[in-house]
Amino acid sequence: MWVTLALSCVTIVAIVFAVWELFETEFFRNADYITLHYLYVSRGIVSSLILAFWAAWFVVRERRSNEERLRRSREHYRGILESTPGAVVLCDRELRVWEWNAAAERLYGWSKNQVVGHPLPTVPASREAELKELLQRVEEGTPVLEVESQRKSKTETFDVQLSLIPFQELSGGSYFLEVTYDIRERIRLRERLLEIEKLTTMGHMATGTAHHLNTPLASMLLRVQMMRERAKEGTLAAELEQLETNMKFCQQFVRRLLDFSHRSNAEKQPESIGHAIECVVSFLNPQVLAKKVSLNTDLGTINGSLVLADRSQLEALFLILLSNSLDATSPGGHITIRGRTAVSQQIEIEITDDGCGIDNATMAHVFEPFFTTKPIGKGTGLGLAIASNIVRQHGGSIDLVSEPRKGTSALVRLPWHVRNTSAAG
Repeated sequence: MWVTLALSCVTIVAIVFAVWELFETEFFRNADYITLHYLYVSRGIVSSLILAFWAAWFVVRERRSNEERLRRSREHYRGILESTPGAVVLCDRELRVWEWNAAAERLYGWSKNQVVGHPLPTVPASREAELKELLQRVEEGTPVLEVESQRKSKTETFDVQLSLIPFQELSGGSYFLEVTYDIRERIRLRERLLEIEKLTTMGHMATGTAHHLNTPLASMLLRVQMMRERAKEGTLAAELEQLETNMKFCQQFVRRLLDFSHRSNAEKQPESIGHAIECVVSFLNPQVLAKKVSLNTDLGTINGSLVLADRSQLEALFLILLSNSLDATSPGGHITIRGRTAVSQQIEIEITDDGCGIDNATMAHVFEPFFTTKPIGKGTGLGLAIASNIVRQHGGSIDLVSEPRKGTSALVRLPWHVRNTSAAG
């Protein structure tokens, strides 16, 4: 800029002097000394004024141009900063905030005006030592990228993924740029997957245990039956009969466990809806008795009706719904299973409990995979999602109606198998 200004000034002076010389030669060729003196002085004054105006205009123009470029650069910088999906926070060595983007406002709940110039408010007390260690690593030249940690908002502490980047100004100021992302859903998903893996392992263990128990149970049952035949009279016979009854119950339970662990070929065939519900009720009977819950079954006219379904999936559907009702019901509560015919050749099965119920906010998410209100280790959040998928695969529908503290009703509709239509009608 200064070179351009100097060259422009030299050019202007040369033009002014050349024009003045022509003017003097043309009109003041025979002028006296005093007149020539005033001409020379006026030429200098005019040249100075022109140069002054030119320089002022040139400098003002360049300044406005630089200010415009600076304004556009700042707008681009702000646009990039505000559109960044991660929460960006610029801090100095004392952790005083100097920059705070829109994503940080949304994530943490504090506005930019509330935090700029103040100490960083997002670090929990339990993570202060960790942050100091990370800052020390950055100062030593070691990058800190995508580290899982925790930050706090106005209302809660949550998991984040953070990166720390050194930021050096041309003036010499040293800052740290922290970029964080909310990873609560990722952590929740990872915990659910670990829980599913653990449950799968437990399922394999239960299957193996059932296989090992089945043989000695059958042997003991045979011996008890032989002993009861020999002891026809007396109290011993009654005690052996009771022991035989208990062992048969254990044997039936083991068989149900083996039936549920059996991997079917997922082929649909006519299945009795009543038999499927009976199998699930029998499987859950120990839990029902332990919790002292009253479980009533009233299938009415659909008892013996057939649906075209995969047996294991049909049993899994009712196992999920009954397990949820059992979990929601308090000791001494009631669960009712009702069956009835519906329009459009459909069978309706309604499972009703008087448990804790579901509020409207939770109801909007109950069929989403991995969504659960149960604590870690008590539920995977996949039950109702699987149940909904099973019903859709079989051409039916499922609806939940619930009210907090009054209970929940699950209504399953499945198509009637065509061979059973006339008989059931």
